[in-house]
Amino acid sequence: MSDLFHYIPNLLEQLPQIPADSILSQTLHNDDQVRVILFAFAEGEELTEHTSTHAAILHFIQGEADITLGDKTQTAQPGTWVQMTPNLPHSIKAKTPLVMLLLMLK
Repeated sequence: MSDLFHYIPNLLEQLPQIPADSILSQTLHNDDQVRVILFAFAEGEELTEHTSTHAAILHFIQGEADITLGDKTQTAQPGTWVQMTPNLPHSIKAKTPLVMLLLMLK
């Protein structure tokens, strides 16, 4: 890997097959500015409500989910992009097998 860039030609190839009843996560990059984590959810799996001290960006790559941001519930699908401020309560429930990229801004 170059010190100047991190290149991944296909994010979906970074994950194994998603086992039933599970959530997989893989850290793709971590430095002083950002931590990048690729998540894969089996259908029906969820991250219950939580907060983070970091601002964050969610980019949905594959599948569909219900996401709750504060007191609002939205639907996410491929191409959905979400920016969150620190300490925003949020949760994610996969309606289908789901792949999502999380960027935690430090």
